[in-house]
Amino acid sequence: MTVAQMAQLLDLKLAAGKEGLDRLVTGGYCGDLLSWVMGRAKEDDVWITVMGNLNAIAVAVLADVSCILLSESAVLDEDARRKADEEGVTVLQSDRPTYDLAVAIGRLLS
Repeated sequence: MTVAQMAQLLDLKLAAGKEGLDRLVTGGYCGDLLSWVMGRAKEDDVWITVMGNLNAIAVAVLADVSCILLSESAVLDEDARRKADEEGVTVLQSDRPTYDLAVAIGRLLS
């Protein structure tokens, strides 16, 4: 499934990085401790978090995740949005709880 397909199926809002919408999603990772995510998220995971800052964009690049999904109505700050666009990091947003999003994505991927 692509990021765009996932976004459409789960009614997610695009906040940044439209160039990455064709990227594949093969798994997922939930977490807000950036050093933890950096060492554990896998390439092509959707990373579900509430961290919408510059550091999150840097971690997404280092971990090579397919996208960041901001849950629980978390916002992407303006500096992070600009950096995400520069780096080609797709950032999606949802008001749904992290757990609900993880379950829904798990169902889509199985």
